[in-house]
Amino acid sequence: MSGGALRSGPLKPVGELLKYSRKYSLWMFQWGLACCAIEMGAALAGPRYDVMRLGVIPFPASPRQADLIVISGTVTDKMAPAIRRLYEQMPDPKYVISMGSCANCGGPYWDSYSVTKGVDQIIPVDVYIPGCPPRPEAFVQGIVMLQERIQREDPAERWQGKHWEPIVVGGGEVPA
Repeated sequence: MSGGALRSGPLKPVGELLKYSRKYSLWMFQWGLACCAIEMGAALAGPRYDVMRLGVIPFPASPRQADLIVISGTVTDKMAPAIRRLYEQMPDPKYVISMGSCANCGGPYWDSYSVTKGVDQIIPVDVYIPGCPPRPEAFVQGIVMLQERIQREDPAERWQGKHWEPIVVGGGEVPA
């Protein structure tokens, strides 16, 4: 029996159930580096934008328990190896949200000698949230868009390292 026959056969409902459960149980590891972290905090803890009702559990004890990392703020060249190390410690499948202009492409500090020109230079990004700083609504929208992608994706492709095109909240293009 081939693997394709199994996916379309009786195990398909189990796969859909697994995707549904992964979609609504994202353990988020946040890496707030600058002013965008305040907006992320408003979306995490504020009563108006409570992301826990979406199934996002913030504040895991370590990256080994997280499957979503949110990078918000200015990423410096000195901080890049630590971010890479934390990303590598996360179990597969893992997802990345880049929040704010500084994390996306360096922001107003793009020409500085010490600022990384976007976190995608270090780790693969699934969702870009533009803005300086981005609104909590945009953060919530990015999480919902990521959950929709998780519901549609094939876990086997994700575990083999195949990535989809990144999502940009609010439309637009992926930063170059």
